[in-house]
Amino acid sequence: MQDLDRIRRQLIWSRLISAIEEQAQTVMRTAFSQSVRECGDLSAGVFNRRGEMIAQAVTGTPGHVNAMAICVRHFVDRFPIDTMRPGDVFCTNDPWLSVGHYHDVTVVTPAFYKGRAVGLLANTCHIVDMGGRGLGPDARQVYEEGINIPIMHLAREGRINEDLMGILRTNVRNAGDMEGDFYAMMNCNDAGARRLAAMLEEFDLADIEAIGDTIMAQSRKRVEAAIADIPDGVYEHVSELDGFEAPIRIRCRLTVAGSAMAIDYSGSSPASPYGINVVSNFCLAYTVFGVNCIIAPNIPCNAGSIGVVQVSAPAGCILNVQRPMPVSARHVIGQMLPDVVFGCLAQAIPDRVPAEGAGAMWNPMLRGGRMAVDPAVAAQAEEPGPDYDVILFNTGGTGGRPTMDGLTTTAFPSGVRTPPVEAVEARFPVIIWRKEFREDSGGAGLYRGGLGQVLEIGGAGDAPFTVAAMFDRTWRAAEGRHGGRDGKAGIVRTTSGDILKSKGRQTIGSGERLVLELPGGGGYGPPADRDPQRVRDDVIDGLVSIDSARQDYGVELTPELDVDMARTQQRRQDIRKAGE
Repeated sequence: MQDLDRIRRQLIWSRLISAIEEQAQTVMRTAFSQSVRECGDLSAGVFNRRGEMIAQAVTGTPGHVNAMAICVRHFVDRFPIDTMRPGDVFCTNDPWLSVGHYHDVTVVTPAFYKGRAVGLLANTCHIVDMGGRGLGPDARQVYEEGINIPIMHLAREGRINEDLMGILRTNVRNAGDMEGDFYAMMNCNDAGARRLAAMLEEFDLADIEAIGDTIMAQSRKRVEAAIADIPDGVYEHVSELDGFEAPIRIRCRLTVAGSAMAIDYSGSSPASPYGINVVSNFCLAYTVFGVNCIIAPNIPCNAGSIGVVQVSAPAGCILNVQRPMPVSARHVIGQMLPDVVFGCLAQAIPDRVPAEGAGAMWNPMLRGGRMAVDPAVAAQAEEPGPDYDVILFNTGGTGGRPTMDGLTTTAFPSGVRTPPVEAVEARFPVIIWRKEFREDSGGAGLYRGGLGQVLEIGGAGDAPFTVAAMFDRTWRAAEGRHGGRDGKAGIVRTTSGDILKSKGRQTIGSGERLVLELPGGGGYGPPADRDPQRVRDDVIDGLVSIDSARQDYGVELTPELDVDMARTQQRRQDIRKAGE
């Protein structure tokens, strides 16, 4: 009988994940904006009556879903679940209550079964334009960054809140996409609610409370067991990032005591005057994700597993900013936190932690037309073209891993996909002239760091445009581990050779193009220990240059690109002696 109970619980769990994944896929298939439809910048989950997350969709980003796990509780506090009615839908984009900036909107819908609210369905999606300056780090206060939607009704018993929608439509640049995405998010939750009701009917359940409590308790227990396997101690790591006008320092102190883990960011830089600051929800989201990537990668993400690790940052530091500090480009710092945590864990469990990677995605926000660029520059263009806002998600390389190379041009830790070139060019007056691997950008090592990429972007007809730069690792490269070399730092420039700032809105003039050279991941282990044949393969594939093969890996190649083993062995002996 006990075995049958376990099988039944597993079937219910599988149905639950299937229902939530359908929820996520629904919003992707019905969304208007490219960021959701093509890139998957979203999350979806099911919550119990207390607002605790039971399960999340496979599709989505940890920054969204882990922060959303905290966010939904605020909805229940504001609108107790027994006061909700069928057809009610609620929303917010308050950075301090939800996912950290105005562009991520969380929509919550009660799920009813046999006339009773049995839980909540929620999703968070990135809305490209929420008014104000638009996505970018230039603002000095959050009030400049767009419209703040407090926790409120998006619909009441099936009727759309037209007052809210009217305010939003008159304050954004692309009202059609914005409004379409809001309807897609409501449709998404409706799909999840229907599947949840079908699951309850199939398994003859009155609600999801008991199964949810079991799932969360098991997840918590398994994470605690994973922490207990780590040697007790205090592990500290400091990482420096580009910042806006001055470098940012992130200090992490990780303490393990039995099955408990606490992470403290005291000593980190104070809040920036620019919009690269992080709210506490987003800090927790990527910190816990970083820990679980190493110690609990196969354990479900829910309120049980998220709640084990205690995360704190002093109020007023860059990882726990207070109103009204600007936060629009918070991802450029927040997505670096897994690597910071890895720096601590590498001291405790050194054989399980990869080298540093590119971290934050490179997401240029491009704006074209006469209203989007410097009027003096726009005047040079015979036809500057239509107004547009488009965000391009681009990825560097991850660090080399304990048993294999790093991943090339892979969005870790965000998980957001890069939009296809064809999809961008079909809809916006933008041309991506070049998109290729960046040779030698991955740090040399026994296991090579993943490569970054090079993009060359221009306006159609060489029209001018602006770019809101939100990039990092342009002066401090991703560090290698255990003898691996650092990856290459990123570069932001124009085709004429002008070096641009890594952050802030800048104009790309008529006839110019933007060139992004994304950073690569650090290498893992001594490069001279890498199989020479693998180095040769990398050279043939255009990932590693002949010079790097010789200088970094000690691999001598013939003119026919075969490995000269005798010269390679001698070269490697010389490298090892020099290292001594």
